[in-house]
Amino acid sequence: MSPGLEGAASTAGRAGWLARRALWQRLGLAALAGAAMTLGHPPISLPWVLFAALPLLVALVAVSTAGQAAIIGWAAGFGYFVAGLHWMGHAFLVDPERFAWAMPFAVTLMPAFLGLFWAGAFWLAHRLAQPSRLRLALALATALATAELARSTVLTGFPWNLPGYVWLETPVIQSVRWIGPHGLTLLTLIAAALPAAVTQARWAPGVTLALIALAWADGTVRLATPLPSETTRPVVRVVQPNAPQHLKWRPPHRERFIARLLEHSAAAPDPALGPPAAVIWPETAITFLPQDDPVRTAEAAASTQGATLIAGALAYERTPEGRRWTNRLLAFAPDATTLATYDKHHLVPFGEYMPLAPLMRWIGLEALADLSGGGLAPGPGPRTLTLPGLPAFAPAICYEIIFPTQVVAPGPRPDWIVHLTNDAWFGGFAGPQQHLAQARIRAIEQGLPVVRAANTGISAVIDARGTVVARIGLDRHGHADARLPPALPATLYARAGDLPALAGLALLWAGLALVRLRQRSNRA
Repeated sequence: MSPGLEGAASTAGRAGWLARRALWQRLGLAALAGAAMTLGHPPISLPWVLFAALPLLVALVAVSTAGQAAIIGWAAGFGYFVAGLHWMGHAFLVDPERFAWAMPFAVTLMPAFLGLFWAGAFWLAHRLAQPSRLRLALALATALATAELARSTVLTGFPWNLPGYVWLETPVIQSVRWIGPHGLTLLTLIAAALPAAVTQARWAPGVTLALIALAWADGTVRLATPLPSETTRPVVRVVQPNAPQHLKWRPPHRERFIARLLEHSAAAPDPALGPPAAVIWPETAITFLPQDDPVRTAEAAASTQGATLIAGALAYERTPEGRRWTNRLLAFAPDATTLATYDKHHLVPFGEYMPLAPLMRWIGLEALADLSGGGLAPGPGPRTLTLPGLPAFAPAICYEIIFPTQVVAPGPRPDWIVHLTNDAWFGGFAGPQQHLAQARIRAIEQGLPVVRAANTGISAVIDARGTVVARIGLDRHGHADARLPPALPATLYARAGDLPALAGLALLWAGLALVRLRQRSNRA
C-alpha cells in the first residue's frame, strides 16, 4: 500500500472510531478539545495545542448530523469558556457572605450562554460543507471566526481570549496591526483546521505552514526594526498599592493603602531617568471622594513632587433623581487643580450595572437585581486627553481595554494609552495575565505604547510592539519608572479597523455559499 493510501486508511479508521462513539462520548471529547484550546492563552501560552484540538473538532462534526454538530459545538464552547474564564468565580469570593451563592451560576451559566455562539457556528458549517472534509474545515474555521466576532459584539460584547490571541508570545501576534484580532483569529482557525482535510488535499498542511511562516517572518522583521529614539520622551511612574479587594475599602486598611500610594509617588526618581512627568495610580485607587475632600486631594496631588497625577476614583454628579455615580479617571496638577476627567463608558454587566434590573425586581429576583450594588452610570465614550507637559493620550478603565475599536477615539491620534484597572477581582492566576495580554495586543494594533496601572498587579509599561519594558508583578506594592516608549506610525488596523477581517469573512462566506449552490444545482 502506498504512503498516501496508508494515510487515508488511517484517517478513515479514526473517523470510523469516532462514528462508533456514543453521542455523550463525542460531547466529552469536544468539551476536552475546547478546554485544551485555552492552553494557548496566558499563563500557559502553548499555541500549538490548537492545531491538535481543532482537527479533532472537524472530525467530530464530520461523523455527526447537523443537530449533533450543534450540540458538539456547544460542548466545545462550554469547555473553552469554562476553562478560559474560571477566574471570574474569584470575584464572588471577595464578599462571600453576600455573593458566594452566585459563583456557580457565573462560572457555568455564562460559558453555557457563550457556547451557543459556537453551537450555531458548528451547525452552519455542517449544513454548508458536508460531505467534503476540505470544505468542512474551511467552513468551520469561517463560521467559528464569525461566531467569535458576534460574541465580541452582541449584548455589549465580551471579546476575551479570542483564538487569535494564542500567538501573543510569538512574532505572529504582530499581524494584528494589519488584520486586527478578528482577522488573526480567522487566519489562525483556518491554519489549524486545514490539516484535518489532508486526505482530500495533501497540500493542506503545507498551506498551514506557509500561513504561519509568512506571519512569523513579518513579525520577526517588525520586532527587529529599531524603534524611534526615546531620549526626549517624558518619564512616567506607575504606582501599585497592592490593596486586596476585600480590604481595600475598610477604614483600618484604607489608610495604609493610601499611605503606600503617597510613599511610592514621593520616592526619589531613578537617577538614570530623572523625575517623572506623570505619576499614574490604578482604577479607584483613591478611596475617598476627591470632590468632597479637598485636603486629602491636595495631599495626593502634592505627593508627586511636581508631576501630574493620573488616578482612578469614584465620582458623582447631583441630579433630580439623586447622585449619579461614575467610575472616573482624574488628572491633577501639583496644586490639586483638576486638569481633565474621563468617565468609564463601557461598564461591566453584573459588576457595575445590572442589565434588565427593573424586570428582575418585577419578577421577584431582588437579590439578583441588586448584585451590582446599585450600578454606575456610563460616560459618553472614548476620548483623547491632553495635559500640560505630556503627549495626548487615550484613557481606558478596566476591561475597556479588551474592546479593540473602543479605546482610541475618532479624530486626532493620541500618542499613548493610559490603562487603569483593578485586577484584584480576578485572583492571582489566569485573569490578570490574560488582561495584561490584551493590553499588549492593543499596543500592537494601534502602534501606541500602553501604560498600565493595576491595583494588585500586573502594572506595566508596554511599548508600541507589545513588549513589556517595565512591570510590577502580582501581589506586590511598589513603583516603576520608565521613559514613555515612542509611538509608531498609524497601523492599517488603526486606520481601517475590522474592515480587512470583515472583507475576508465575506469572501469566504460567498465562496462557501457558491460551492453549495453549485452542488445543489448538479444534484437537481
